[in-house]
Amino acid sequence: MERKGSRASAEPERSCVVTRAKLEPENGIRFVLDPENRVTPDLKRKLPGRGVWVGVSKALVAQAIKKGAFSRGFKTQAIASADLPDLVEQLLLRDALQALSLANKAGLVTTGFAKIESAVAGGNILALIHAEDGGADGKRKLGQSLRRKFGDERRPQIGNFVSEQLDLALGRTNVIHAAVGHGPTAKVFLASSRRLALYRGQSDEAAPDEGATLEQDVEADKALEQGFKADDTNGLGPGTHDRYE
Repeated sequence: MERKGSRASAEPERSCVVTRAKLEPENGIRFVLDPENRVTPDLKRKLPGRGVWVGVSKALVAQAIKKGAFSRGFKTQAIASADLPDLVEQLLLRDALQALSLANKAGLVTTGFAKIESAVAGGNILALIHAEDGGADGKRKLGQSLRRKFGDERRPQIGNFVSEQLDLALGRTNVIHAAVGHGPTAKVFLASSRRLALYRGQSDEAAPDEGATLEQDVEADKALEQGFKADDTNGLGPGTHDRYE
């Protein structure tokens, strides 16, 4: 939940309503109540009203529902749907794919195996993406190329998405691998991918470069906002529940 600090200008203290652990914004998910007291995820942390926080974990969101933690946190009877953990996952996935689409529009995404190998050899690589349903051989070969070029210097290899999702985000067909270059929108994509991986309980391979967060770059944040407004989804997209909008 959010508590006021000792100074008026201090950031509200955030703690997981399930574990009581203190949270940085990127390591927590904020929830608010809609006018009918239904628990609503607020990934952008902009909705009005009292906020209750849960650590970035699908299991923790499920526990919050099971243990009645939302009602305790909001200090009123809160209605938390059984599909809330799945909905949050859908929204995190859409955030990450939206950020990938914007990085692509900024010219930061390379596809095609040979082109990716050339990009790796050139050193202008922030991360690699491998489709979850792609073959292991291509991932292995590109991983070897990364190690030859960068040695122990880390370059994330992201496997949060299936090929069809990458196709839609990048406006191409049969995308199995992609390389992401350096740039503000690319860092936002990495931070979004990290949150998705953490929420799913996957290994933190999608961690951004040191110091990168969802709010690191003002211009990148503006680009994301413009992207959400352009498709009129506010980050929710089709197929989500109207009651959470």
